[in-house]
Amino acid sequence: MTGIHWPTAVLVGGTVLLLWLGVALLQRSRRRGFISDTDRATYATLHTASLAARHLGDGLSPEAAERAGRHLLSILGAQAVSIAGPGSVLSWTGRGDHHRDLAVPLGEQTLGTGRTVAHRGDAVACEDLECPIRGAVTAPLATDDLVVGTLTAWTDRPSPGLTRATEEVAAWVSSQLALAELARTRNRVMEAELRALRAQISPHFIYNSLAAIASFVRTDPDRARELLLDFADFTRYALRTGGTFTTLAEELRNVERYLVLEQARFGDRLRVSLLVAPEVLPVTLPYLAVQPLVENAVRHGLASKEGIGHVSITATDLGSAAEIAIEDDGVGSEPERIRTILDGAHAHDSVGLGNVDARLRQVYGDEFGLTVDTAPGAGTRVSFRVPKFAPGVHTQD
Repeated sequence: MTGIHWPTAVLVGGTVLLLWLGVALLQRSRRRGFISDTDRATYATLHTASLAARHLGDGLSPEAAERAGRHLLSILGAQAVSIAGPGSVLSWTGRGDHHRDLAVPLGEQTLGTGRTVAHRGDAVACEDLECPIRGAVTAPLATDDLVVGTLTAWTDRPSPGLTRATEEVAAWVSSQLALAELARTRNRVMEAELRALRAQISPHFIYNSLAAIASFVRTDPDRARELLLDFADFTRYALRTGGTFTTLAEELRNVERYLVLEQARFGDRLRVSLLVAPEVLPVTLPYLAVQPLVENAVRHGLASKEGIGHVSITATDLGSAAEIAIEDDGVGSEPERIRTILDGAHAHDSVGLGNVDARLRQVYGDEFGLTVDTAPGAGTRVSFRVPKFAPGVHTQD
């Protein structure tokens, strides 16, 4: 009998326990919900901070300061918030805007020392008895240890708590400005890399292309005309100044122009195969990411090889990413030499290999750099992956 009733007793006990927990949770939900007031306040602050961060992504401008100021005021709970740069007030949000001109002189000490300063009494107060501004706290906004502006919280009741809060918020704003500067620096580096890559376009290729075109002027004028149009389209794309990103379809279209010109030079010695999954054609990737690798395959893989050389280009759908690979059956190279090129040495020995690798890593992270498989006499395969969707990666409309 005991063996039969013991599970029943456990079931009954479990039911009682579940009912008790249900009542406790119900009572808790009636009092303050399933999260505490502290949790709710933390969530609200983080959400407000994320809204402010969106406006600081382009740096410290009057428009960005004005939009971010609304959210910073909500976080600090002050009467007003102002953001100023050296010699000018970028924004004022809140009450008592007749104090606006004080933001610059009050911020001079902070700009000079980089320290948070609390202002009280005559330094802030005005003759308006109904004005809520009776004190202020000014904290530095800095990037790379350089104070670039000030954040001032204006209040009716100066307190040590507001001083600490203003200092922490200013430090957070400074971190967002540092991220914005980092993004601008990355873009400037990418633009410099592109300029270097354009300058690296082989003068020999240009000379040889024009020589090949000239050779057909008398014997095959129609082909000479077509080659000249391909050459014009190739150089227009390769030397364009707008946009750091393009689609794989556009990049492959330019690769096709390049190969048409090279085949006019090499004739039957150059064989090309192309295998591209249609679904990856719209994928966005850095401009001039594929063509330099193809040029490298032709120039270093096939130009010094006897007989026929093959170059294959494949683009494969990997689900969340696309893989692009360029392979040749040329003379190959020492792996250590390729490693030094990717590390930045001997860049002049390889058409854009290190350049493309650096730009891919800058945009997507180190795990998205080039993968090179090669050995002397064994040809070369260069491949890379790009995610189909990445923050900040898009073509210009």
